[in-house]
Amino acid sequence: MRKLVFFVLLALLWPLTATANPRQVEVGLPDVIRALEAPFQGQGGGIVDFEAEFFQESRIASLDRVQRGRGQVWFKFDRAPGPRSEPARFRWEYRQPSEQEIVSDGKTLWVYLPENSQVIESDIETALRDQPDNPVTFLTGLGNLSRDFSIRWAVPNRDAAGNYVLELEPRRVSQLIARLVIVVDKNAVVQFDQNLRPSLREAGAPVFPILSSTVTDPNGNSTIIEFSGIRVNRGLTDSLFQFIRPAGVEVVRPGQAGF
Repeated sequence: MRKLVFFVLLALLWPLTATANPRQVEVGLPDVIRALEAPFQGQGGGIVDFEAEFFQESRIASLDRVQRGRGQVWFKFDRAPGPRSEPARFRWEYRQPSEQEIVSDGKTLWVYLPENSQVIESDIETALRDQPDNPVTFLTGLGNLSRDFSIRWAVPNRDAAGNYVLELEPRRVSQLIARLVIVVDKNAVVQFDQNLRPSLREAGAPVFPILSSTVTDPNGNSTIIEFSGIRVNRGLTDSLFQFIRPAGVEVVRPGQAGF
């Protein structure tokens, strides 16, 4: 079950959305990186929150096994300036292959396993401090990817639809992430360029920049996650990111005997 929880947490790594008819522009690697980071820094039509359906596929190399999951996700990003900004709030609700919930209010992380009648509760600040390479850090640091990762073009650097493909490597040795590939929506790059040039700016909701992500760990395990029906800046309430413990559910904390 701990292995399942690990891959559930590893799945907190990112998405897919799409728009159409982008204007063709010539861009370099720095342009794509800025278009990827800027919406989470309060620039380029900032993204405050999003919700979507998701599909996940995890491949466990040692077992030659593939596990697929589906569900719904909600995210809310802290927009406070400076280094003291809080981690993102999020809620992942899995419907397949089994029901699970992963919830954080920015202070506490809950992983609820209904089939076990257990919820694993931990302090998210402690997790971020003690495990800086944890995928949760990636989630809360989308505005600082170039700080935490070395970023280069993947090979090839465009997909069949003309979107940009980046390869990221952690700047620190990581037990969880060896390689991360992100496909950046070409429409997000165009929109960011328009926002920098007011004469070209067009009204409309910000484009979520990540079409898909694939994370590979040092053991060759990989997780792909894709989103559909993504909606941004919906005004999600903080109460959505609170976990209400059902009656009879046991609370388990890291460090307890047997965990």
